[in-house]
Amino acid sequence: MKQPIYFLSIILAIIILSTAAFSQAPKIGYVNSAKILQEFPDAIEANKKIEAMGKQWQSELERMSRELQAKYEEFQKKEPLLKEEEKRSQREELVMLEQKGIAYRQEKFGNDGELAIVSDSLMRPIKQKVMKEIESVAKNEKIQFMFDRNEQIMFLLYGETKYDYTNLVIDRLKRGKN
Repeated sequence: MKQPIYFLSIILAIIILSTAAFSQAPKIGYVNSAKILQEFPDAIEANKKIEAMGKQWQSELERMSRELQAKYEEFQKKEPLLKEEEKRSQREELVMLEQKGIAYRQEKFGNDGELAIVSDSLMRPIKQKVMKEIESVAKNEKIQFMFDRNEQIMFLLYGETKYDYTNLVIDRLKRGKN
């Protein structure tokens, strides 16, 4: 008589524990952060500014390179006719122009260059806004873990499209809802 009650209690405990376990299973979602930044108007505008600055500095760098090349070719033509003092002076000028170009490239495009600084200053608040929106979507959808999945970052190797919240985040960013 005690065995059926004992057996029934064990089955009931298993059902309760498995129900509790399923109700506490974490909900997981993912977004494509690269796609969000490509479609978010603020990021598009910032990228246009960054690209325009980069093109302007690149044009200046190309102008400096052409100037150096022209002076070098002129020097090569005149070199046989120049005195040693003039040759030395023009070589020094060529070296100075080359160093000036290298310094300009480093100043504008180096790791700590102006382009990196401008890019960081323009994109940082946008990325913070995107992160805030992702957090908001996660909380509204009761998602405990949100991963990033794009072509450059593959934290998530597979995800069913029904767990992709990229378009929801983009939609909310475009409408300005937080």
